[in-house]
Order: sequence, then C-alpha cells, then structure tokens
Amino acid sequence: MSDTDDLFGASTPRPAAKPAAKAKAAAVPAMASDYTAAHIEVLEGLEPVRRRPGMYIGGTDSKALHHLFAEVIDNSMDEAVAGHASFIEVELGADGYLTVTDNGRGIPVEDHPKFPGKSALEVIMTTLHAGGKFDSKVYETSGGLHGVGVSVVNALADDLEVEVARNQTLYRQSFSKGVPQGPLKEVGRITNRRGTKVRFHPDPEIFGAAAHFEPARVFRMARSKAYLFGGVEIRWSCDGALVKGTDVPEKMVFRFPGGLRDYLAGDLEGQTLVHSDIFSGRIQKPGGHGSVEWAVAWVADGDGGISSYCNTIPTPDGGTHENGLRTMLLKGLKDHAERSGQGKRAAIVTGDDVITGCAAMLSVFVREPEFQGQTKDRLATQEAARIVEQALRDPFDHWLAANPVQASRLLDHVIDRADERLRRRQEKEVSRKTAVRKLRLPGKLADCSNTEAAGSEIFIVEGDSAGGSAKQARDRKTQAVLPLRGKILNVANATRDKLAANQQLADLGQALGCGALTHYREADLRYEKVIIMTDADVDGAHIASLLVTYFYRQMPKLIEEGHLFLAVPPLYRITQGAKTLYARDDAHKDLLLKKEFSAKGKVEVGRFKGLGEMMPAQLKETTMDPRTRTLQRVGIEDAERAATADLVERLMGNKPEARFAFISERAAFADEELLDI
Repeated sequence: MSDTDDLFGASTPRPAAKPAAKAKAAAVPAMASDYTAAHIEVLEGLEPVRRRPGMYIGGTDSKALHHLFAEVIDNSMDEAVAGHASFIEVELGADGYLTVTDNGRGIPVEDHPKFPGKSALEVIMTTLHAGGKFDSKVYETSGGLHGVGVSVVNALADDLEVEVARNQTLYRQSFSKGVPQGPLKEVGRITNRRGTKVRFHPDPEIFGAAAHFEPARVFRMARSKAYLFGGVEIRWSCDGALVKGTDVPEKMVFRFPGGLRDYLAGDLEGQTLVHSDIFSGRIQKPGGHGSVEWAVAWVADGDGGISSYCNTIPTPDGGTHENGLRTMLLKGLKDHAERSGQGKRAAIVTGDDVITGCAAMLSVFVREPEFQGQTKDRLATQEAARIVEQALRDPFDHWLAANPVQASRLLDHVIDRADERLRRRQEKEVSRKTAVRKLRLPGKLADCSNTEAAGSEIFIVEGDSAGGSAKQARDRKTQAVLPLRGKILNVANATRDKLAANQQLADLGQALGCGALTHYREADLRYEKVIIMTDADVDGAHIASLLVTYFYRQMPKLIEEGHLFLAVPPLYRITQGAKTLYARDDAHKDLLLKKEFSAKGKVEVGRFKGLGEMMPAQLKETTMDPRTRTLQRVGIEDAERAATADLVERLMGNKPEARFAFISERAAFADEELLDI
C-alpha cells in the first residue's frame, strides 16, 4: 500500500501476526534433493501457447488481442498475393466473433501423410510449426513463416470454426481452446464457393472478460491490407450497434489500385508539403520473386514518419528495409546537390536530416524474410536493405531531375534541418547554469538546481498566487515551477501568427528547451517530468485541457515518450479531531465521510478555492511530494490515435458547431452525472 493511498483515506492493512514456531517449521519448502524426473513437465500440442501467450503474440493486452486478427487475415492475404484469391471478407459481430473469409484455394482437407487418420486442416490448426509457408513452391512470398499463426489463434480462442470450400465440397470443423470438438465433417456439395472461412471468439480466460475487438482498429487494419496489395478487394461489415455514434461504417468495400500512393495522400490530406508531388512507384524483381512499392513526401510543418511492411506484415519497429530507404534518400539527395552545384552546402546533411519531416510508406515482398520475434515487429533480412536501395535509386534520381523546382525546395528543406541540428548542438555545449545567468530562461521560472534532466521536474501552475505556494512547497534541488497567467491560447484554433506572438507559450517552450514540431529534440528536454498543476475545479480542468492541447499539437513526442503528467490536487480538507484526510472531488468526499469518519464528534469540511489558498505544507503533502502525491500520466494508445485526433479537433478546433454537436449528443449523460452529484 503506497503512502498516496493512505493520504487519500484508504485503510492500510495491519501486518499479519507472526506464525507459531511449529507452523513455521511446517512451511519450510522441500529440499533440493527432492527434485526428481517427476518434476519435469512436458507441454504438448498447443498447451505452451495457453501457458505463455506472450511468447507468441506479445502479451494479453489489446494489441495482442488484435494480433489474432492479423494472423488470420495474413493467411488470406498470402493467398491473394499468390494470385489465388481476389477478395477477402471481414465481419465483426455484436457477439464478439470475428470472421475472415477468402476465395482462395482453401486449406487442404485430405489426411496428412505423417498423421494417418488426421486431416491436414486439423494438423494446421492444432500443431505448432505446421503450414504451407516453408516450401517456396507453394508461396513465392508470404507473411506466415513459422507455421505458428493460425494455430496460436486457435489455442487462444474459446470457440473457433473453420469452413473450407474445396473441390466443390464444403467441409467444417470446430475447436475450443485449441482442442477439436469433433472430426472434420463433410457438409455437402457446393458449386459457387471456394476458399477458407475462419470464425473465432477470443478466450476471456486469456484476455479478460471485458476484452473485445475494437471496430475502428479492425477497420483500419483491414483497410491497410487493401492498400498494400492493389489486386485484392476487402469487404468490411460490422454490426450497427458496435459502430453507432462513430465514424466507422457498417459496410464498405476497399480496393485501391493506386496502392501506397493513395494511402499516403489520404494520410497527408490538409498538410502542407515541401514539394507538390509524391515520389511513388512499384518495381517487380526479375523472375517475379518479390517486389518493392513506395510513396514518399516531405511535410513542411509536421513530423512525418515511416510506415513499413514486409509481405503485407506491418513492421512498426522498422528494420533493414527502412535502412535501405534511408540510405538511398541520403545518397540520392547528395548526388543531386553535386549535380546542381550545391555539394558543399549539402556536405553537412545526414540521414537524420533527410528523415526529419519525411512521411513515407514502404512495402517489400521478399522470399523467406527474417523477423525479430513471432510478432514480426522488425525486419531483420539483410538483403532487404540492398533490394530497396537498388530498386529506388534510379527512380529517385529521375524524379529529382524531372522536377527541378521541387528538388531545389527539398534540398533547401533538408539543409535547413542540418543547420538547425548543428545550431542546437552548439547551444547544448553551453551549460544550464550559464543559460540561467544570461537570462535565457523565462523570468518567472524558478528553476531547480539539478543540472541533469533525469530526476528533474517542472510544475506548470496557474497564476502568481499558486506559483508562490508551489515555490515554497517544492524541493529546490529537483523541482522547478513556472507560473502562467490565466488561460493560455487555444492552439487548436489559433493562427500561426498568434501562436508565434504569444509570450506565455514562448516562455513555456523556452523553459522546456526541446523545441516544437519538427524542431523537437528529446535530448534537449530539460526536465524528465512536465507536470500540469491546476486547481481542482472546472476552470482548472479547462486550463489543463488547453495545456494538454498545446503539447498534443506542438510537442506530441513529449507525450509519446511519457514526459507529460497531470497533478491531482485535493478539492476538500476533512478534519475530525486529530484526523485529517483530503478528498479529490465530491464523490471522494462523500466516500471518506461515510467510511473514514465516525458519527461522534464534529467533522469539519473545508473546500479549497484554489492552489494559491493552500498552505505550502499542504500543497507539498498532497500534490508535490513524490512520496505522497498522485500523478496521472498523459498518453496516447496506438489504437486511439485517430479517435484522439478527431476528439481534439471537435472540442478544441475552430468549428463551434462541432462542439455544440458533441455536447448535444451527451446531454443526457451530463444530466445523469449532475443528478448523481
């Protein structure tokens, strides 16, 4: 039990009484000499998957749950890429079942030669390292490599059914937790269907009773597959109850002949590019053994980012194919600079300068790729770097030569990034103390004495009154305080000129020292924790929302790296005799009054009007001391990125009708909350 729990009224359990000597002796574990062959446990079939799911899908969280869908649809995509399937259907039901259907060749159903009396389908579904991806004669390129994917899905589903339409006959077999619920059955003759259909439900024993597939996430995953292979049509359908009130449609058909170019153009819609045209293309390797497709652009005032894939498998951690792209872009730009007489200017450019602001989509198809781990987050095939570099080199040279104006703008952009990097390196050589003496930090900033970012934190508070209390309550060695004047500018609907002219935001950026947008540098952040500390009321929540919006729009990396926090100050002080507890809100106050204070004796309840009203000792004890405080980390889940961006735009953007609609949609909820209070 933490000190924080005690502070806000949670009861601390008493230590257990010491056991009697006799009982203690009985609890002594068996000696090592009792370790025998009988203690060696042998896990068979799919039991290792259920015992240690993290080894196969990375964990049991939401990301791992959705990895099950990726494993199933990847098998269908392999059929499409191999030219045997033209469409894939993805259906999400209200009952939590997910169904993936393709019109490929269908999983083989005849008896497996090594397992007499057992069908190949059952072997594939119940045996690790069984599949058709080991022999390149069956699939030239594929996402499945280890014969593990669909059997892992089967092991971690409490109900799974496979239907195979093959040779004008329909077959079906059911499984539960990896165990067949009966033999493969021949359902009957059919003439208008072929392929494989997998319908499954994730096991709540593994993922938790509340775990479920998120429609928006599954929708995006399915759509991305259609972008990655223009020859496939993906048909999406979802129960209407699951998508009501969201932007996810009930039904949609995905087919993108433009491939990654269409994908990137959609992602960059509304953003300003350094150049007007997207550098894109697709090259098939000689002999048909793989291919490379790409789309690259540079964003003028954004962070960009690379999304890469290998054999339609997302590689969020990059790998050798991304290294090849990076090397090619650097060499290509430097060669162009030499040809245009700007070689000396471009000499300082590095790969980091080229990638800064670069938004790219890269998809490679290679034989027998090597990944790091079963979840395939990073490509390790060394040949992939050479393949990408060679495939893109000539097209990039031709693109630059054919667009001299765009090429000149791009070169200037990259050289500016290099100049900025060198300038910041020079500034970094000046110590923090020197910077303070030269008054290069905001005048109202009470800095800490620690000269390292590690262990340091800055509290952003509202007004001089709260700032005064915070400065007295802080630990001067590790805690800095920056008071702001009231509500800051709403950056979500402010013009660039207003943003540049705002002194408060300039002071905040100067205090942090890490820059913003494309100029953000993690290494230059002066504090490990950035803590927003506002009053525990509506106005305080509004100011906190404005500050979070500022960081989300101007310094998203600061949030992604886990540096942004919200302090949780109390709203009430409750005293009875010598006992004093603090309550965060009205509901917490009522709970403490009911459980922690007796009916005998007068109970005094004081409401803090703001942080400035609190005594420094109280502010330190409840909100600033790391030993007793509570902090809320501000973060963005990968699955929530699109929803977060939409929510910020609706609530904080320059369209009041969007805010009005949001409030109207939740009016009943607000009324219920008020009634409860």
